[in-house]
Amino acid sequence: MSTITFVTGNANKLKEVIAILSGTPASSTAGAPSPSQVGKFTITNHALDLDEIQGTIEDVTIHKARAAAEIIQGPVLVEDTCLGFTAFNNLPGPYIKWFLASLGLDGLVNMLTGFEDKSAKAICTFGYCAGPGEEVKLFQGITEGNIVRSRGPTNFGWDSLFEPKGFKETYAEMDKSVKNTISHRYRALDKVRDFLLSQ
Repeated sequence: MSTITFVTGNANKLKEVIAILSGTPASSTAGAPSPSQVGKFTITNHALDLDEIQGTIEDVTIHKARAAAEIIQGPVLVEDTCLGFTAFNNLPGPYIKWFLASLGLDGLVNMLTGFEDKSAKAICTFGYCAGPGEEVKLFQGITEGNIVRSRGPTNFGWDSLFEPKGFKETYAEMDKSVKNTISHRYRALDKVRDFLLSQ
């Protein structure tokens, strides 16, 4: 049985990833998540402070996966999440974390004041690296939606601003069992799960 280390210290993200990868309802992952089985792999987690280079989401994810594999000395899974505003030609993109930290939720919404187009793409890219020096495999998921005034709990990044296309609720307002079947993270992890089960 091989162990893959998912590089995160974010408890909410870890719960969501384990729920999606293991195919269990989000409610059953309440509290501290335990390692998850996916095929012959056990998924565990470890928080690492990795340098984030500037570049495309693919460049950023590959760099993080290679760096993490060197530190862990084994198989790793890293994630990079983007939020791209159509009016800004898909920026902030991979820099959304820094924009959110600097501007806050209201500031992000205010960036689109004066723009009629409030559409956006939530993009999640996972990188898997089997170990130091190994090739990084990328798995990407995209969910289209719109940027709206914050609605719902504000404890998970920009979820309260993003209303997926075809829905009247933001990610934050949705039941986790619904979000975990339509989110950008779900779409990327669906590809990760297929890859792991094929190994």
